[in-house]
Amino acid sequence: MWVALAFGSAFFAGITAVLAKCGIRSTNSTVATAVRTVVVAAFSWLMALLAGSASSLSALSQRNWLFLILSGLATGASWLCYFKALQLGEINKVVPVDKSSVVLSMLLAVIFLHESISFWGGAGIVLIAAGTYLMLERKESAGEKRGKKSWLLYAAGSALFASLTSILGKVGISGVESNLGTAVRTTVVLVMAWIMVPVSGQMKAVGQIPKKELGFILLSGISTGASWLLYYKALQDGPASVVVPIDKLSILVSVLFSYFVFHEKLSLKSGAGLLLIVIGTLLMLIL
Repeated sequence: MWVALAFGSAFFAGITAVLAKCGIRSTNSTVATAVRTVVVAAFSWLMALLAGSASSLSALSQRNWLFLILSGLATGASWLCYFKALQLGEINKVVPVDKSSVVLSMLLAVIFLHESISFWGGAGIVLIAAGTYLMLERKESAGEKRGKKSWLLYAAGSALFASLTSILGKVGISGVESNLGTAVRTTVVLVMAWIMVPVSGQMKAVGQIPKKELGFILLSGISTGASWLLYYKALQDGPASVVVPIDKLSILVSVLFSYFVFHEKLSLKSGAGLLLIVIGTLLMLIL
């Protein structure tokens, strides 16, 4: 049963990017991030309630609160960058760059936490880096030329902030139940995203979201929430050494659906890059 849950988590994580891109064709990405975060925050607190950890909120130390808020700000910055990148670029380019956060996390852990990297971990880093490069080496589509440099900048920012999220969590949130930590971080993201809406002058745009795009934005939030619920349930019932790698295969789902929905085709070189990313990820997580 837990295997099915893990694959379900990967599926919903993978289609999140596709649903989000459908929802930001004309809607400002910051507004879309703020709206979908309402749904994601609701799911995160639901998980905390189901886990029975919501009641221990008052037991969090000042250090816990500090790093939960910092990691929440990093998560918020990552999401804002990610959805802006999706709006400007193709899914099968943005997602691989964003997934490179696992490499950055390992490198930052070596620098700041003095953790070591195994031979296979190092091999995985090299393969993911090479695979990401190959997937970027494609002819720009006409739709991407408007922001061919911007999407990469935002995607790289998304990966950087995502890696900082994991490091901040590692440093200061030990002892905090994972579901409660996720709920608090997501609440910080929610506040941050809605502050960014008026700061960027987009308050009027909130009430002007086309109904069809609003539906996709909400669905992307539900998809993220569903992925989280299935992921943590799979971790409860199955070994993390198998559940985590299965979940990371969500990149295959994103690329597959981007082909059918947006007709984003992979060249032979890009396909080889995708294969290297998958193999590298599995090497880092399994061996």
